[in-house]
Amino acid sequence: MHRSRDRFLTTHTGSLPRPDDLIRMMYAKEEGVPVDPVAMAARVKTAVKELVQKQAEAGVDLINDGEMSKPSYATYIKDRLDGFGGTGNTFVYQDVHEFPMLEKRVFGDPGRSRRKTPACNAPISVRDRQAPIDDADNLKAALAGVKAVGGFMSAASPGVVSLFFRNDYYKDFESYIYAIADAMRYEYEIVAKAGLVLQIDCPDLAMGRHIQYAELSLPEFRKRAQLHVEALNHALANIPPEQLRMHVCWGNYEGPHHKDVPMADIIDIVFSARPNAISFEAANPRHAHEWALFETVKLPAGKVLIPGVLESKSNFIEHPELIAQRIGRYAKLVGRENVIAGSDCGYGTWVGQAAVDPQVVFAKLAAMAEGARIASKQFW
Repeated sequence: MHRSRDRFLTTHTGSLPRPDDLIRMMYAKEEGVPVDPVAMAARVKTAVKELVQKQAEAGVDLINDGEMSKPSYATYIKDRLDGFGGTGNTFVYQDVHEFPMLEKRVFGDPGRSRRKTPACNAPISVRDRQAPIDDADNLKAALAGVKAVGGFMSAASPGVVSLFFRNDYYKDFESYIYAIADAMRYEYEIVAKAGLVLQIDCPDLAMGRHIQYAELSLPEFRKRAQLHVEALNHALANIPPEQLRMHVCWGNYEGPHHKDVPMADIIDIVFSARPNAISFEAANPRHAHEWALFETVKLPAGKVLIPGVLESKSNFIEHPELIAQRIGRYAKLVGRENVIAGSDCGYGTWVGQAAVDPQVVFAKLAAMAEGARIASKQFW
């Protein structure tokens, strides 16, 4: 894991806007329309190259593939693992559900309406061993053509897989989540062996509170979240913590979020996970105040914070001075070397999701780079 040694480094959460032609190809694939796999693979490769170049031009230090090969950060596993073929899952987001008109608007976007979440109805095993290898190769090839501090790749956590894909096969939840962990271990280790930093996406530890576990008490939810982390740590056992980062969020949608579990109620569980770096929402109106948590919570030795300094659902381009202020708040509390600037969440969480205009996305990333330069002058 790279640290901010002589200046504040910048990164983002993972997903970036996909090119229109790739979106059309991925829509077709999701809907069962035959798509030439060779043509799809070739377009994914060139899209990764394009997105890596754009990130570098915007001044991002820690760069990824934009998740170009995946229909979403979590549901892509149905294409790589066996065991998922049951009836689709349904979800109730407790905060949005209180506002029916908003609920229709928020969850009617083309990407979300096309997502496929078949239940687990058979033993889970790895089906496509080549896909993560191709992803890693595409990113490494693209990185060779730009100036960047490092590269990372994202993968779904066992917990978020269990959130989106219902268990209709395993005898209990613990058996289910460990079966997912054992299968996902292959992808995790492929990314690590490629020399890239692995980011594990863990919205289950926050968003899961008001979706998957809305009916549980807070103590019951915390117990279940701890099991999620234990299964994750099991899957990551062979990867050094310094080669790992994780993303925690409350859901990348423009909703009320008044049902979100406070960061204070989960931070100890988050810190018990193996990854050294923690990416989390810190810019949006529901969580921007939580920087103050670190006035009383001590950052464990070796851990790095990647607070979101860019909102992921707004077309406002944050002012670099505001970004510098956000970075500075964390630096003063946990140490400048323990802070990397990031985004609240992704900008292409689902194929076709377009809350933020693609050109604005990269303008926001450029503003983040400028804000990091301003903050660096103040702290170095």
